[in-house]
Amino acid sequence: MKTLFKAAALASVTLAGMTVAAPAAMAQSRTSVATADYEGAVVKSAAFTTAMTQMQTTYAAQIKAVQDRAAQLQADAKPQVDAYNAAVQAPGATEASVRPAAEALQRKQTAAQQELARLNQPVLLARAYVEEQILTQLDTAVKAAMTAKKVDLLIQPNAVLAREPYVDITDAIVAELNRRVPSVGIVPPAGYQPGQQAQQQQPAAAQPQGR
Repeated sequence: MKTLFKAAALASVTLAGMTVAAPAAMAQSRTSVATADYEGAVVKSAAFTTAMTQMQTTYAAQIKAVQDRAAQLQADAKPQVDAYNAAVQAPGATEASVRPAAEALQRKQTAAQQELARLNQPVLLARAYVEEQILTQLDTAVKAAMTAKKVDLLIQPNAVLAREPYVDITDAIVAELNRRVPSVGIVPPAGYQPGQQAQQQQPAAAQPQGR
Protein backbone atom coordinates (compact mmCIF):
# COMPACT_ATOMS: atom_id res chain seq x y z
CA MET A 1 0.00 0.00 0.00
CA LYS A 2 1.08 3.56 -0.66
CA THR A 3 1.02 6.38 1.84
CA LEU A 4 -2.35 8.07 1.40
CA PHE A 5 -1.45 11.63 2.27
CA LYS A 6 1.69 13.71 2.01
CA ALA A 7 3.17 15.13 5.17
CA ALA A 8 2.33 18.59 6.50
CA ALA A 9 4.32 20.68 8.98
CA LEU A 10 3.31 20.96 12.64
CA ALA A 11 4.49 23.80 14.90
CA SER A 12 4.16 23.84 18.68
CA VAL A 13 3.63 26.87 20.90
CA THR A 14 4.91 27.12 24.47
CA LEU A 15 3.08 29.43 26.84
CA ALA A 16 5.08 30.77 29.80
CA GLY A 17 3.63 31.29 33.22
CA MET A 18 1.02 28.54 32.98
CA THR A 19 0.65 25.50 35.17
CA VAL A 20 1.71 22.36 33.33
CA ALA A 21 -1.06 19.77 33.36
CA ALA A 22 -0.57 16.03 33.54
CA PRO A 23 -0.33 14.30 30.13
CA ALA A 24 -3.68 12.55 30.57
CA ALA A 25 -5.43 15.86 31.12
CA MET A 26 -3.54 17.53 28.31
CA ALA A 27 -4.56 14.79 25.92
CA GLN A 28 -8.18 15.89 26.16
CA SER A 29 -7.45 19.53 25.36
CA ARG A 30 -4.62 19.16 22.86
CA THR A 31 -5.94 16.64 20.37
CA SER A 32 -7.29 19.14 17.83
CA VAL A 33 -4.21 18.14 15.80
CA ALA A 34 -3.20 14.48 15.69
CA THR A 35 -1.22 11.96 13.67
CA ALA A 36 -2.24 8.59 12.27
CA ASP A 37 -0.54 5.86 10.27
CA TYR A 38 -3.22 4.66 7.84
CA GLU A 39 -1.20 1.76 6.48
CA GLY A 40 -0.27 0.75 10.01
CA ALA A 41 -3.92 0.85 11.05
CA VAL A 42 -4.95 -1.49 8.23
CA VAL A 43 -2.10 -3.93 8.96
CA LYS A 44 -2.87 -3.92 12.71
CA SER A 45 -6.59 -4.51 12.21
CA ALA A 46 -8.01 -7.83 13.35
CA ALA A 47 -9.44 -8.56 9.91
CA PHE A 48 -6.05 -8.17 8.24
CA THR A 49 -4.02 -10.16 10.78
CA THR A 50 -6.58 -12.98 10.77
CA ALA A 51 -6.66 -13.03 6.97
CA MET A 52 -2.87 -13.24 6.75
CA THR A 53 -2.90 -16.24 9.11
CA GLN A 54 -5.64 -17.94 7.09
CA MET A 55 -3.74 -17.35 3.86
CA GLN A 56 -0.76 -19.29 5.18
CA THR A 57 -3.01 -22.37 5.13
CA THR A 58 -5.26 -21.67 2.14
CA TYR A 59 -2.38 -20.73 -0.14
CA ALA A 60 0.24 -23.00 1.41
CA ALA A 61 0.89 -24.85 -1.86
CA GLN A 62 1.39 -21.64 -3.85
CA ILE A 63 3.62 -20.13 -1.17
CA LYS A 64 5.82 -23.24 -1.05
CA ALA A 65 6.00 -23.39 -4.84
CA VAL A 66 7.25 -19.81 -4.96
CA GLN A 67 9.80 -20.43 -2.22
CA ASP A 68 11.10 -23.59 -3.88
CA ARG A 69 11.32 -21.96 -7.31
CA ALA A 70 13.07 -18.90 -5.84
CA ALA A 71 15.74 -21.16 -4.34
CA GLN A 72 16.18 -22.95 -7.67
CA LEU A 73 16.41 -19.70 -9.63
CA GLN A 74 18.99 -18.38 -7.18
CA ALA A 75 21.09 -21.50 -7.75
CA ASP A 76 20.65 -21.18 -11.52
CA ALA A 77 21.92 -17.60 -11.41
CA LYS A 78 25.15 -18.50 -9.62
CA PRO A 79 27.23 -18.75 -12.82
CA GLN A 80 26.16 -15.22 -13.82
CA VAL A 81 26.88 -13.93 -10.32
CA ASP A 82 30.32 -15.55 -10.33
CA ALA A 83 31.07 -14.18 -13.80
CA TYR A 84 30.06 -10.67 -12.72
CA ASN A 85 32.19 -10.83 -9.56
CA ALA A 86 35.14 -12.09 -11.56
CA ALA A 87 34.76 -9.28 -14.10
CA VAL A 88 34.62 -6.65 -11.35
CA GLN A 89 37.67 -8.04 -9.58
CA ALA A 90 39.74 -8.55 -12.72
CA PRO A 91 42.92 -6.43 -12.93
CA GLY A 92 42.28 -3.27 -14.91
CA ALA A 93 38.50 -3.78 -14.85
CA THR A 94 36.55 -0.97 -16.47
CA GLU A 95 32.88 -0.17 -16.89
CA ALA A 96 33.07 -1.43 -20.47
CA SER A 97 34.76 -4.70 -19.51
CA VAL A 98 32.24 -5.38 -16.73
CA ARG A 99 29.16 -4.43 -18.75
CA PRO A 100 28.59 -7.78 -20.56
CA ALA A 101 28.63 -9.74 -17.29
CA ALA A 102 26.47 -7.14 -15.59
CA GLU A 103 23.90 -7.20 -18.39
CA ALA A 104 23.82 -11.01 -18.41
CA LEU A 105 23.20 -11.05 -14.66
CA GLN A 106 20.52 -8.36 -14.97
CA ARG A 107 18.69 -10.36 -17.65
CA LYS A 108 18.81 -13.46 -15.47
CA GLN A 109 17.48 -11.59 -12.44
CA THR A 110 14.72 -9.87 -14.41
CA ALA A 111 13.53 -13.16 -15.88
CA ALA A 112 13.55 -14.74 -12.41
CA GLN A 113 11.56 -11.87 -10.91
CA GLN A 114 8.97 -12.06 -13.67
CA GLU A 115 8.58 -15.81 -13.25
CA LEU A 116 8.20 -15.54 -9.47
CA ALA A 117 5.67 -12.73 -9.88
CA ARG A 118 3.56 -14.98 -12.12
CA LEU A 119 3.77 -17.87 -9.66
CA ASN A 120 2.93 -15.57 -6.76
CA GLN A 121 -0.01 -13.91 -8.51
CA PRO A 122 -2.75 -15.85 -6.65
CA VAL A 123 -1.27 -14.87 -3.27
CA LEU A 124 -0.73 -11.24 -4.27
CA LEU A 125 -4.26 -11.03 -5.64
CA ALA A 126 -5.68 -12.49 -2.42
CA ARG A 127 -3.74 -9.97 -0.32
CA ALA A 128 -4.98 -7.11 -2.51
CA TYR A 129 -8.54 -8.40 -2.06
CA VAL A 130 -8.07 -8.47 1.72
CA GLU A 131 -6.67 -4.95 1.81
CA GLU A 132 -9.36 -3.55 -0.43
CA GLN A 133 -12.18 -4.90 1.72
CA ILE A 134 -10.68 -3.09 4.72
CA LEU A 135 -9.86 0.08 2.78
CA THR A 136 -13.51 0.51 1.84
CA GLN A 137 -14.16 1.32 5.51
CA LEU A 138 -10.95 3.23 6.24
CA ASP A 139 -12.28 6.70 5.50
CA THR A 140 -15.34 6.12 7.69
CA ALA A 141 -13.17 4.70 10.47
CA VAL A 142 -10.81 7.69 10.32
CA LYS A 143 -13.67 10.17 10.55
CA ALA A 144 -15.21 8.27 13.47
CA ALA A 145 -11.87 8.18 15.31
CA MET A 146 -11.35 11.90 14.71
CA THR A 147 -14.79 12.65 16.10
CA ALA A 148 -14.25 10.45 19.15
CA LYS A 149 -10.86 12.02 19.87
CA LYS A 150 -12.02 15.57 19.03
CA VAL A 151 -9.45 15.90 16.28
CA ASP A 152 -9.80 18.68 13.70
CA LEU A 153 -6.62 18.11 11.69
CA LEU A 154 -4.96 14.78 10.98
CA ILE A 155 -1.45 14.45 9.51
CA GLN A 156 0.97 11.65 8.71
CA PRO A 157 3.54 10.76 11.42
CA ASN A 158 6.49 11.50 9.14
CA ALA A 159 5.47 15.17 9.12
CA VAL A 160 6.19 15.54 12.82
CA LEU A 161 9.58 16.33 14.34
CA ALA A 162 8.44 15.64 17.91
CA ARG A 163 5.17 14.73 19.58
CA GLU A 164 3.59 13.30 22.70
CA PRO A 165 2.29 9.70 22.51
CA TYR A 166 -1.33 10.72 23.00
CA VAL A 167 -1.28 12.74 19.76
CA ASP A 168 -1.29 9.53 17.67
CA ILE A 169 -4.79 8.12 17.05
CA THR A 170 -3.76 5.13 14.94
CA ASP A 171 -5.01 2.71 17.59
CA ALA A 172 -8.36 4.51 17.64
CA ILE A 173 -8.64 3.96 13.88
CA VAL A 174 -7.74 0.29 14.37
CA ALA A 175 -10.55 -0.02 16.92
CA GLU A 176 -13.00 1.52 14.46
CA LEU A 177 -11.85 -0.82 11.69
CA ASN A 178 -12.24 -3.81 13.98
CA ARG A 179 -15.79 -2.72 14.72
CA ARG A 180 -16.73 -2.01 11.11
CA VAL A 181 -14.77 -4.81 9.39
CA PRO A 182 -14.54 -7.72 11.84
CA SER A 183 -13.50 -10.16 9.11
CA VAL A 184 -12.82 -10.34 5.37
CA GLY A 185 -12.67 -13.02 2.71
CA ILE A 186 -9.33 -14.27 1.42
CA VAL A 187 -10.46 -15.87 -1.85
CA PRO A 188 -11.16 -13.27 -4.54
CA PRO A 189 -14.24 -13.86 -6.71
CA ALA A 190 -13.73 -15.03 -10.28
CA GLY A 191 -12.43 -12.24 -12.48
CA TYR A 192 -11.54 -9.99 -9.57
CA GLN A 193 -9.09 -7.18 -10.26
CA PRO A 194 -7.70 -4.84 -7.57
CA GLY A 195 -9.66 -1.61 -7.39
CA GLN A 196 -12.99 -3.06 -8.46
CA GLN A 197 -14.75 -2.46 -5.16
CA ALA A 198 -13.69 1.18 -5.03
CA GLN A 199 -14.85 1.68 -8.62
CA GLN A 200 -18.20 0.08 -7.87
CA GLN A 201 -18.73 2.39 -4.89
CA GLN A 202 -17.92 5.60 -6.77
CA PRO A 203 -21.13 5.77 -8.83
CA ALA A 204 -23.22 5.30 -5.71
CA ALA A 205 -21.26 7.97 -3.87
CA ALA A 206 -21.68 10.35 -6.80
CA GLN A 207 -25.48 10.05 -6.81
CA PRO A 208 -27.04 13.40 -5.75
CA GLN A 209 -29.17 13.21 -2.65
CA GLY A 210 -32.86 13.71 -3.14
CA ARG A 211 -34.35 16.99 -2.04
